[in-house]
Amino acid sequence: MGQYAFPRQCRLLQAGDYRVVFNKADIRVSHRHFLILATDTGLSHPRVGLVFSKKNLKLSVQRNRIKRLVRETFRVQQSTLPELDIVVLGRRGLDTLDNRDVILILDRLWQRLCQEAKRRQAAKSDVQTTQRQD
Repeated sequence: MGQYAFPRQCRLLQAGDYRVVFNKADIRVSHRHFLILATDTGLSHPRVGLVFSKKNLKLSVQRNRIKRLVRETFRVQQSTLPELDIVVLGRRGLDTLDNRDVILILDRLWQRLCQEAKRRQAAKSDVQTTQRQD
């Protein structure tokens, strides 16, 4: 059960944490209903923050349901995710999806985020290797 916990250290809590991700988003993973922004961090674990506006999800029941599903999928996937600060934003039309569809979409997005982070890390290490050889 401990590996699926969602303690405070796994959440973006301060406005400054969000600001860093919005200003320095190295990785963007997009879907019709979600946008995931992520930036590299010096921490040994990923952290997640959620942004769901009233403009896109009118009812608080809908916003809370989607946030709960995002947190649940993050908890399950966090051991496979790279050490990033991640912000998940909701887009219009999200309220029309049922829970199963939201979970499937999020699982695919987490996989794409991992792939993109690995690709960027490989590109970074190639650049560093090239610089050392010069």
